[in-house]
Amino acid sequence: MKMPKISESEWEIMKIVWEKHPVTSEEIIKSLSNKKDWTAKTVKSFLNRLLKKEVIGFEKSGRNYLYYPLFSEEECISFESETFLNRVYGGAIELLFSHYLKHEVLSDKELENLEKILHERKRKD
Repeated sequence: MKMPKISESEWEIMKIVWEKHPVTSEEIIKSLSNKKDWTAKTVKSFLNRLLKKEVIGFEKSGRNYLYYPLFSEEECISFESETFLNRVYGGAIELLFSHYLKHEVLSDKELENLEKILHERKRKD
């Protein structure tokens, strides 16, 4: 199954679906109430878009619909990362990392974590 493009707003819905599935629209609305000023109708519109894109599925349970993901969070993150890398950096991951390392302020702890990941990866190859 081909991974569809998920909008930024749809990602907000998906984060809850991944975390709490199976989940009702009411639970999603409640979870988002502190973060977003979306109406119930807006949330249900996003759910319908995600259903049409076949990113989520549902089961009917009494009067409720229980939503669940059809793709894992890791699959979606990998797809989005690859899409971004190809679109912005022509697929060159070293350009992405060098850009961030040159232009972003990283703490010592963040740099240590990156070094650790690189050393572990080097040992695997």
